[in-house]
Amino acid sequence: MSESAFQEEPKPAQENGKEDKENKPEETEVKEPTKSSQGVPGSSALDTSSNVAEIEADEIKSQEIHLEGQSETSVCSIKDSSTRVSKNFVVRKPAKVIFNLDPTALNSKLEQPWKKNFFERLEARAQKMQQKIIDKDNLNKELEKKAEKNLPRDNLAKEWFNAESMTLDSRAYLLDKLLPTLVPGVEKMLMQVEKKKLWVEGDITTKFNPNNHLGEYLMRNNPYYIKDSGMSGYQRVMRDVTEDLKIHVPNTVPNRVTKMKESIKQKREQRQFIKEVKVRVTKTRKQALQEQFSEWILDPKGTIPMIVIQNVLHEFFQNPDLQLETCCKPLDIVDSMGPRLNKTEFIEYVSSYVADFKNEMFEKLLKHFCHCADEFREVIKTDMRRQIFAELFLHCDHGKVGFLDRQRTLALLETFYDQSSKMLRSLLRNPRQWPFIEFEEIDLPEFWGDMDNQKHIYEDFDKVLLEMNALLSEKYASKIQSKLLETPEDQHNHDEHSESTLPEQQRGTTAEQERNRISTKEQEQGRELTGEKELDKDSVTEQETHTGSTPEQGSSRELIIEQRLHRVNMGATTEQELHRESIAAQGQHKRSDTEQGPHRGSTSEQGSRRQSVIEQEPHKVSVAEQRSHRESVTEQGPLKGSTAEQEPSREIFPERQQDSTLQSGRGSIFRESKISRDATSFEYTEISPQKERTQEQTYEKELFVSSELQEEVSTSRRKDHPSETTKKEIQKDPSCEKSQKIEGKSWSGELLTCNWKMNYIKCEDEEQANLLYSDNRFTDLHSIIRNIQSYKEVKGRSAFNGVSFNLLQFVQLLETFVGEDVPLSVSETLTTFFKRGYVETKEEKISGLEETRQNASRVRQELLLEALFQKWDSDGSGFLDLKEIDELLYTYKEGMEKESMKKAKLHIQFPKPQPDQEVRLSSKQFQKYIELVVSELRGNEDHVLESIVEFLMNTLERSHTENLRNCARRKWLYQIQHAAETSGVSLEPVYTETFKALTQDAEAHGNKKICAHISLLEENLLLPDRGEVVLRNVACTLDDAPFVLNKVLYRDMKGISFTVVDEGKPIHVPQVQHHGNVFFWNHSLKKSDQNGSFLALPLQDAYMRIFGVMAVDTLRDKKKINIFVPHEIRFYQGVANVFSTAYHYVHSREHILHVVITGIGWLCDITSDITAITTYFIEPGLMQDSDYVLRNMMVTRHLGLTEIHRNPPIIFRKTCIFRDFLFKCTDSSEVVLASVCGENHILIPLRERTGKALGVLDFNIGKSKMLLYREFKDLQKMMKVVQAACYEILGELSGEIKKNYILEIENVGEVQRAGILFFRIMLQELQESLRLLTSIDFVSLLLYDYHIPAESISLPDSKTQELEANIKLVQDILIGVILFIHPELELSSEFGNWEKCKLYVSRYLVENICDFDPTAKHVEVNLQLIGEYIRGHSRIEVWKFGNIVIEYLYHWAHICLALMELNKKPSSAILPPLPSKTDSCVYAKMPKGNLPGKC
Repeated sequence: MSESAFQEEPKPAQENGKEDKENKPEETEVKEPTKSSQGVPGSSALDTSSNVAEIEADEIKSQEIHLEGQSETSVCSIKDSSTRVSKNFVVRKPAKVIFNLDPTALNSKLEQPWKKNFFERLEARAQKMQQKIIDKDNLNKELEKKAEKNLPRDNLAKEWFNAESMTLDSRAYLLDKLLPTLVPGVEKMLMQVEKKKLWVEGDITTKFNPNNHLGEYLMRNNPYYIKDSGMSGYQRVMRDVTEDLKIHVPNTVPNRVTKMKESIKQKREQRQFIKEVKVRVTKTRKQALQEQFSEWILDPKGTIPMIVIQNVLHEFFQNPDLQLETCCKPLDIVDSMGPRLNKTEFIEYVSSYVADFKNEMFEKLLKHFCHCADEFREVIKTDMRRQIFAELFLHCDHGKVGFLDRQRTLALLETFYDQSSKMLRSLLRNPRQWPFIEFEEIDLPEFWGDMDNQKHIYEDFDKVLLEMNALLSEKYASKIQSKLLETPEDQHNHDEHSESTLPEQQRGTTAEQERNRISTKEQEQGRELTGEKELDKDSVTEQETHTGSTPEQGSSRELIIEQRLHRVNMGATTEQELHRESIAAQGQHKRSDTEQGPHRGSTSEQGSRRQSVIEQEPHKVSVAEQRSHRESVTEQGPLKGSTAEQEPSREIFPERQQDSTLQSGRGSIFRESKISRDATSFEYTEISPQKERTQEQTYEKELFVSSELQEEVSTSRRKDHPSETTKKEIQKDPSCEKSQKIEGKSWSGELLTCNWKMNYIKCEDEEQANLLYSDNRFTDLHSIIRNIQSYKEVKGRSAFNGVSFNLLQFVQLLETFVGEDVPLSVSETLTTFFKRGYVETKEEKISGLEETRQNASRVRQELLLEALFQKWDSDGSGFLDLKEIDELLYTYKEGMEKESMKKAKLHIQFPKPQPDQEVRLSSKQFQKYIELVVSELRGNEDHVLESIVEFLMNTLERSHTENLRNCARRKWLYQIQHAAETSGVSLEPVYTETFKALTQDAEAHGNKKICAHISLLEENLLLPDRGEVVLRNVACTLDDAPFVLNKVLYRDMKGISFTVVDEGKPIHVPQVQHHGNVFFWNHSLKKSDQNGSFLALPLQDAYMRIFGVMAVDTLRDKKKINIFVPHEIRFYQGVANVFSTAYHYVHSREHILHVVITGIGWLCDITSDITAITTYFIEPGLMQDSDYVLRNMMVTRHLGLTEIHRNPPIIFRKTCIFRDFLFKCTDSSEVVLASVCGENHILIPLRERTGKALGVLDFNIGKSKMLLYREFKDLQKMMKVVQAACYEILGELSGEIKKNYILEIENVGEVQRAGILFFRIMLQELQESLRLLTSIDFVSLLLYDYHIPAESISLPDSKTQELEANIKLVQDILIGVILFIHPELELSSEFGNWEKCKLYVSRYLVENICDFDPTAKHVEVNLQLIGEYIRGHSRIEVWKFGNIVIEYLYHWAHICLALMELNKKPSSAILPPLPSKTDSCVYAKMPKGNLPGKC
């Protein structure tokens, strides 16, 4: 190692020498152009200035000689000064390096002045010569034009042009070489013959020979020797013909040039055509974008925020089906709502990103924009609703304490829900059910055994869905039957027969559907008249009803609220609202909670408290009285097929409510009913009406549409993608023009909910930090407090405590309650109800203010004590010596408080002393100790604590160097923890930052070069004879990687690492060459090079258990004295401490992912309506003081296959304008129900022990409005167990709770324990639920079959089969459970006899079940036989049976089977399936066969 580093140092000097040699030819090359330019004959530019050039050349030579001399001296001086030769090593001083220097600027500075003058003169001369050539060419062209005027062109020469391919070459040759001279010669010869009049052959004299004359002419006019004296008109045309003919000769220069010209011309024309097409396309697209801009809701200035358009483009580019991520221009999304785009800017901005799109892609983009425009309306509407709820919170928070009582809030929601009409309750969510109440508030029997479908979050959800599915099946059956019937008579007979055979209820439904075929005009006219009559009639009735004594007026006030809700619910103002409320998502269902009463059956203390809150409110009446009053009013004015009952008196309500309702209420519900009925109408003919349904019953059926019906509905839901219509059709249709108002309200242009932190949320620690900055007593701590605030963990999350709501949580709760389909007027009514109903007593206000003061005081104390601890721990070791703390504390007030301070030690349990009898306190232990000391002193605790902090701060003496070193080290330690939090569940960044902190500190504060490696303890499975555990090197610095990485250290080998493991304290070897027990991984290292120091530090977890060793050495440092000084050792201890925390942080996230994968696998095997499940983790932002981000860790598809990402994608808040439900969930740490792109989502937070969200599980349930109650309950069970596992994992990580090993398989290892933790907690829950059962529950099962034979005689066959199936279910489940406890029953003769087997069901059976460990070694059962009994029954079959004992035992048996099968598999089968370095992602899936099936 050392030799390679030593030989590499002289290389830079050699390279400098080579560079000098390479520079010399460059100098000679510069001189050559000057010499050549001076020797050119006929150069007038240089002849006139020859003397000047000679003078310049002499100056250049002298300057070059001078520069060469300077360079030689500088090189010698550098060689002398840059190296210092010592006896054993060479030290090279660092050269001066200039960073960020422009190379062009550097070259310009080094360029000599003579070169500039030379090139200027040369350029001027070249330009002058070029101008002469141009002038000469222009002159020749002018002369040629004059000659053409004097000699006209003879077109007879054009006859020579013939493009025949056979003679093309010869003809071109003759025309080019011979004929231009021969034709004038023949012409001259003929002129001579004519002159001499030698026309007859006899007249030819011997003196004139035409051949000789022609030959003489050709010789005299040879073009190679005689310049062109001029051309005749015939020759000029012949020249043009020759040039044209040459073009057609292949493989010639003119031919190639012509082809090139033609190609260039075609390409130019093609480019011009494409350019024109692009211009037309761009113009058309801009027109389309201009039309599309009008679909958006604009601010008062007619602009739209740029971030909204950027989000639209971002979502489109990120669509995996389009694959546009790589070819599109990157988007730099802004961070605020400030930048705006008007119409022109919008068109230009979008066009710049879609200029290269094809027409199909652009059409998809337009559809996406149209869809996002509708989505943006919903975003604005949601923002308006959240603003209403935020103002309500501020109004109810009379004491401005920042929180409201949770139980009172839920009690008011329950009262509002009970007082609402059935129609409105179908849209609202039941506040007595999860997610409004927590899992801990639900009793175990109700949570695990309650199978009452009426307790769904929506009223009659399962019932209405089954009815709609039955109607659909009959509709399809009638369609098929009608196609099979040939003649109209058969069709008529079939319709009469179906009418007579249909049940009464279905006939009524069918008749109702048939009546809905009346024309729209008749419906609107008739119903509006009926509505007006009933409105007036009901107004009179209401006025007569509400006149009376004062108590009656008080009770009628509640009824007025209910009727206002009726009226507001019908006040949909736009067609979009009609579609949203009538054509709902697939499988929407409703439920009724009227039978439950006002009490929540799952809560005991909190439920009673909430009921007491209801009774204390002065302006309310009991639910029973409200119901009786509603019944009396209903008797006075029945519904009569209209909504008149829901229209209250105009004189009772404010004018604003009247206007908003009367304008939109009349006829809107009827249009909704018509649309929905048209979508669900049956194709029966001539069916007479049998039964009239009320408006609420009709609405109840129409509100829920199943998936099969949804496919046939032409009108999409408000969040579905737009239909396949062109832009022109949309423009022509006036009904598609969208209003700039939402329910009559204009948009202000701001999304206030995007800036909750700035407008509403206050951060207590930041406020206290600002107060401390202004306190001059703690000036020395100001810089440390700033660092603490900047290095703080993820900010902006609210902690859920189960007692109170802050603003974010309150707003989110109300938004979950009202849902997304309810108009804003309902939210306003709810706000009015809350303002009147939320009343706090004086004592509660005082208590809230006191709690706020205590919270502020606690935060202030934590900041002061943490800053004091960091100032005291200037080396960053992470602990302080208790003895040193006491010595300083006892000097407070000159020792007068010493005895009182000693009493504080009686109330605290200090950690175990170190081997050197030193008691070390961490930061939390130090804070707790100081707080106990303060509590023993007299006076106000806040003043006393600040006085002690001020005293200790002034007493501590730290130099400026120590403060700077402390600041730098704190930054490096923070980077290690930050790397763990932003690693995406990977240890590689943690290792990198750890070694970076070690090397930077060694260079900055130790002036040495170090190497380091980290080794972790592993169980020795290969060679147990060499020790039970080994130390494996899992990470090291780069130089030692070939020798150290992945090597194993056994106990029988040399080394001090195992001594560190056994003793638990650091060991420092100042000189390894003299120690004798140091193991060198590099065996090629010479003994003379084994010189340096070695430091081994233990790695400990929260329970002070050692899990590895971190080693640091200076073997690569060539200094003689390179030992570690005390402050370096203490800092390295701090690095080991922070690394341990970061290491366990990453592993805790791995364990949580493992638990989530197990839970998702369990859930996917028993549910079928969940489309996808996405798991997110929260991470700090990439920059300090930036908002947190989300990591998409894994996605589970419909088949239960989980895709785990190697590099999880990051999701920023600014890219989630349309999908902000993720950050709503993490901000409030509450469950969020949301819908986007026509799909519904259930977002459930994973919470830390503090109540803050650490992640989110996004359950995509597709088009369904909600899951069936069975699946909804299974989802709750899964989440309760996963959350309990998270609490346990995080509590063990921090040391707050001790590890609890329940099953034997948990002792195998931490990773294997995380793999079965989900099943273990679920097993504990089931065992606790079984303990609450009574003997009567089991006796009823044993006697179940005795009552069957007598009754089954009169029952139909279907009922008899159902009873037989239930008997088999009970017997199989009980026998399977008995075989777990009594496996010997299989071999006995009593096994096949049920009368004998049921005798095993006794009081001891439950005790054995609750104490049963399926992973114990002594447990041996026949899993195959038990599986035949248990797995032969589906989850739905058990649910329909509806017995709590069977439900418990069914789940218990499946969990036991799963644990037993995992116990038999190797330990690698339950390892977390995280990706390796080479994988982009991996896939994981729970093994089949060990979980209950879906059907």
